Amino acid sequence: MKPLARPTPAKLLHWLFEASLAIKGVLTLAETLSGFGLLVTPNALIARLIYWLTHFEIAEDPTDSLAAWTQRAMEQFPAHIQNFYGWYLLLHGGLKLAMVVMLWARILWAYPAAMVVLSGFVIYQLFEFVHQGSPFLLLLAIFDLIMIGLIWQEYKALMAKRLHALPAA
Repeated sequence: MKPLARPTPAKLLHWLFEASLAIKGVLTLAETLSGFGLLVTPNALIARLIYWLTHFEIAEDPTDSLAAWTQRAMEQFPAHIQNFYGWYLLLHGGLKLAMVVMLWARILWAYPAAMVVLSGFVIYQLFEFVHQGSPFLLLLAIFDLIMIGLIWQEYKALMAKRLHALPAA
């Protein structure tokens, strides 16, 4: 039996690029659909759903802080805030989803464009992290920085492959 060949660093980086694209694609699709859902769902229906999801927990344990916090947060979620989040998630997710699709299709100009877009998101996430202290924003920024590095590696490999494919003059 022949031993398995060890993957080269280039193949490993390509695999990581493809895996991160898949993860980013799933997350951005969920983000886009969430934004769309917020835009088409009446605010009162969301409030009733939140109440229904949390009232059993509060009835069972009146000191449940997560359920109580969720209900208080919904009380401060008027329609105009819901509308803002809906548009934000739809546009933010839609932009990143388009980026993922173009990278998957190996559209050459999408690589530098994706690096610029992700850099903008990283700057925003770090700015918000400094002001809000949310570790989730820091994790998103780190993931996007890794993604930028993988896109750069994939772009260089794709350019080298295209350069070698050109006929000699």
